[in-house]
Amino acid sequence: MSVLVFASMAFLGVSTIFGTFTNCVIVSVNLVEKVKGKNLSSSDLILVTLGLSNITFQFVMTANDFLSLLRSDLYYSDEVYATFNALLFLPIYASFWFTVCLCVNYCLQIVIFTNPLLVRLKLETPKLVPCFLVTAVLVAVAISVPAIWSTYREIPQDAPWNQSLESSVPKLSISYLLPSNILGCTIPLILVGISNGLILKSLGTNGKNIENISNTVSPRTEARERAARTVGCLLFLYSIFYISEIFMFVDLFPPNSPGFCVSLMVIYIYSPAQSVILILGSPKLKKAMQSFLQLLLHWTNKSIDNPKVLFINLQANKDLTV
Repeated sequence: MSVLVFASMAFLGVSTIFGTFTNCVIVSVNLVEKVKGKNLSSSDLILVTLGLSNITFQFVMTANDFLSLLRSDLYYSDEVYATFNALLFLPIYASFWFTVCLCVNYCLQIVIFTNPLLVRLKLETPKLVPCFLVTAVLVAVAISVPAIWSTYREIPQDAPWNQSLESSVPKLSISYLLPSNILGCTIPLILVGISNGLILKSLGTNGKNIENISNTVSPRTEARERAARTVGCLLFLYSIFYISEIFMFVDLFPPNSPGFCVSLMVIYIYSPAQSVILILGSPKLKKAMQSFLQLLLHWTNKSIDNPKVLFINLQANKDLTV
């Protein structure tokens, strides 16, 4: 095993643990509130679905990459390779469309519309968000399932004719990759970019008006700016992931090369980084994370300050005579 491959697998293990933890925080905090009888907002509902899809993606990706490394003969069989591709694409595409739902939801909350249709859409957003999420899942399923029968085997040119079958490598056909990438990655990226542009334009216009009226910043303005930062960070992370994904699809870098490993690490860090952005963008989640870290720090300091030491008390027998 090369150093680059070992480093990539170690990075995958760390990112899986960290990403699972942060996404579990997002899901658990909102579910606890739901159990207590509180109604989840449209943003909270989207965050829960994003967290669940990211957790699924982390585990499937970890199983996929470790199996490809430890049991390559089994992994590159037609059935296993096709199944893992479909299982990987499903949470990825679902996460992308959930991100669109979140960014569009923020856009509808922040931007002031004058079009009657958009105004009505803005008012009906809490009712429409569950429908949007279900639609996102159905779209992801429709895009990812065809990967099962879109696999072919590519025979290396330098392989001997009598070893062509053993040397062939399964790959996804370009006729599947191109439309699935457009529907599952490109269109969501464009929609997130449009939402980010509308939010920034709205904040710029409203910010000038507020500055002319008062020098103070209202809580509503702070919430809008926080949402704008969240959407901007998601767009930046999405763009980096999209570029790395394209590099992997077109085989721009040979396996085990530095460029290949960097692209792979960007893909590994996507889910943990997205969860951190979502936590920092939500005061409720940020407060819960800070409370957990303070509790963890308290336990750590307590165990260090109060070490358990076993003392053995030896007493001499005064009545002992020589």
